[in-house]
Amino acid sequence: MKKTLFISLLFLSFNSYAQDLKYVRKTLNTLTSSEFWGRGYTKNGMEKAANFIQSEFKSFGLKPMDGKDFKQSFIFSVNTFPGKMDLSINGKRLIPGNDFIIQQGSIGVKANTSLAEKDSLNFLTASSKLLVTLTDKLTWSVSQKVNDYTQILVNKSSLSEVPKNIEVDIKNTFIPDFRASNICGVVKGTEKPDSIILITAHYDHLGGMGKDTFFPGANDNGSGVSFLLSLAKYYAKNPQKYTIAFICFAGEEAGILGSKYFTENPLITLQKIRFLINVDMVGTGETGATVVNATQYPKEFALLNQVNDNGKFLVKINPRGKAANSDHYFFTEKGVPAFFLYTQGGISAYHDVFDKAATLPFTMYENLFKLFVGFNKYLMN
Repeated sequence: MKKTLFISLLFLSFNSYAQDLKYVRKTLNTLTSSEFWGRGYTKNGMEKAANFIQSEFKSFGLKPMDGKDFKQSFIFSVNTFPGKMDLSINGKRLIPGNDFIIQQGSIGVKANTSLAEKDSLNFLTASSKLLVTLTDKLTWSVSQKVNDYTQILVNKSSLSEVPKNIEVDIKNTFIPDFRASNICGVVKGTEKPDSIILITAHYDHLGGMGKDTFFPGANDNGSGVSFLLSLAKYYAKNPQKYTIAFICFAGEEAGILGSKYFTENPLITLQKIRFLINVDMVGTGETGATVVNATQYPKEFALLNQVNDNGKFLVKINPRGKAANSDHYFFTEKGVPAFFLYTQGGISAYHDVFDKAATLPFTMYENLFKLFVGFNKYLMN
C-alpha cells in the first residue's frame, strides 16, 4: 500500500518538469555532424565530441568526478583509414560506405589486377592478399590490430556482374597509442552523497573511412549521449539525496575499453554505487525496450516494471540475461549492480552510413525520461 501511494505521488510530480526534446535533437544533430566525423579516430572526431560533452557538463553545473578534471584519459591501439579510399570493379567506380567498406583490420593496398572466383561470394587476386567479398549489408567496426591482407566488402546490389577486375588505392594508418578520454561528472547528493546512482553511455562511434565518408552514429550512440545529457541537465537543476553521477565512455566500439579502464582505475569507490544504468541505442522504443542483466537483478527489474506499468511508459520491457555487449559489463564483473537498457522498433540502421539523426523518431523519449526519473526516485527511497 505504501509503495502504491509513493508511486502515485511520484507521477503527480512529473508535471513539475519539462523534458527538453528540442535540446536532445539539437545535441544529436551536433554529435552526428560532419564536424565530429563519426566521433572516431580521424579528423580529431572523438576529441571534439569529448570537448563538447565536457562543455555541456560544465554549463549544467556538474562537478568533475575526481574534483579536478572531467576527463579520464587512456591509450589504446587502433587501425584507421584517413586517406585514399578509391575502388573500381569491372571499370565501375564504387562509393565508400554506400557501395563498399574496407574490413576494419585490413592493411592498405594499391593494385590494378584481375580477380579469380573462390566461391560465389569471394574473389581473390593471384597473391591472395586481396579479397573481395559480396554481401547484402555493409556493416563496419573498429580493429585494434592490422592483418597482413586486405578485405573489401562490396554491396551485391552495386554490381551487375561477377567481379573480374579491380583497381584499388586504399591507405591505412595504424596508431599504437591513440589517446581517448572518458568524460565523468557528478551532481552531489543532498543527504547521502556517498550513495551513488551512475548513468552511463558511450560517445564514440566508428569515425570515418577515407576523406569523404563518415559514420554518423545517431542511434549508436548519439541517442544515448543526448539522453544522458538531458538527464544531467535535469538532475543539475534538481539535486537528489543520492549523488547522481554520469560517465560518457570512449573506446566502446573498439572493445568496451573505456569502461574497462574506468573499473580498473575508478574515480569513485565502486562499492558506493547503488545502481548503474547504461544506455546505448535509445532513439526508438515503439515496440518497447530490453534490459540486459534483468535476470541478474530480479528485484530491481521488478521495480523497473512496476514503475513502467504504473506510468504506462513503454509497451513492454523485455528481460535479458548477462551479456558483455556494452559498458555495463565490467562494472557487473566488479560486483556493481547494473542494467543495460536499449529500445526497440523504428529504424534498423546499425554501424553503417545510414544511422543519421534525421531517421531517429525519439517517439518514446519523454516516457523513457520519466521511467528513468521514477526508477531512480524509487531506488533512493
